Amino acid sequence: MYTALYDPEVCGDLIAPARVRTSFLQRVPLGNRFFRALAPLYPAAFESFDLSAYDLVVSSTTAWAKGVRTAPGAVHVCYINTPSRFLFAYDRYVGGFGLRTALKPLIASLAAWDRQAALRPTAFIANSRNVADRVRQYYGREAFVLHCPADVDRFTLGRGDGDYFLVLSRLLPYKAIDRAIDAAALAGVKLRVAGTGPALENLRARARGTTTEILGYVPDDQINALVGAARAVIVPGEEDFGLVPLEAAAAGRPAIALGAGGALETIVDGVTGAFFDEPNAASLANVLRGFVPERFDAKRLRAHAEQFSPARFTERLRAMVGEIVQRSKNGASRFVAPSESETSDAERAQA
Repeated sequence: MYTALYDPEVCGDLIAPARVRTSFLQRVPLGNRFFRALAPLYPAAFESFDLSAYDLVVSSTTAWAKGVRTAPGAVHVCYINTPSRFLFAYDRYVGGFGLRTALKPLIASLAAWDRQAALRPTAFIANSRNVADRVRQYYGREAFVLHCPADVDRFTLGRGDGDYFLVLSRLLPYKAIDRAIDAAALAGVKLRVAGTGPALENLRARARGTTTEILGYVPDDQINALVGAARAVIVPGEEDFGLVPLEAAAAGRPAIALGAGGALETIVDGVTGAFFDEPNAASLANVLRGFVPERFDAKRLRAHAEQFSPARFTERLRAMVGEIVQRSKNGASRFVAPSESETSDAERAQA
């Protein structure tokens, strides 16, 4: 397992420390705490790994890991969660006009590297059709689609007996959590926001005197109860995939999401949740006012979430990687996802 930075206190129960190989950035003082500031160094960090001993490399990335260099003839399968956000959502991803202006030359150079790095993988597997469309648009590459897994066993069915809606998210500007705060105030409903991130203090200031309570960091062992008691979970911005609605469904709770992006692939309208149409607080508030959680069946929600279990994901990923490797052995220098008229073994494995 190769990674730029590693914090055993956060990840030690996921990956055995003896398996982890870190980059030179691991030696930067406080690097794990201020990892966003190291962005200009990530291309060099991932390119520095010596992967010459490996015939197969599988990367998981939103930006940097797709740029690793592999041995001639090796197969590199990149599981991509989204193309780099500074390519298509720069204004929303980097907060503050002054900061955005100052960083533009740096971002331009990173974007140039990013597009070159996107030529390196043998094949892309996208975590949603939404992301596959972005891969085509920004990198000119086709991608298989394999929805990422939801840790359904982390959740048990809740009763929805709380009096609040819930946002469970990293607190970043592009997550549009301010939209949920404003919508809750317009609708006169209680909202709790759980999570941490750079936007925490700004959101606390926005929520002051409203119907929203900013919880900040919530320990993992309390998340299940928090989600299970909520009337519904809100996804106020466009998501790459839409994992939170599946986590809510695993706890038997519906989701309310913007009708765009990955949420369209993880929410069944009227069965596991509801959509609001316009990316503004008024549109979300209209849904909140008339939302009836009792219309949603908890067991049906759970069954929906279980379709995205880690075991099913692992089985499908192995099938896709195996097919890509086989095609490479048959002489394909770069894997291209099949057209609609061609059905592959990997696609059949998803059915």
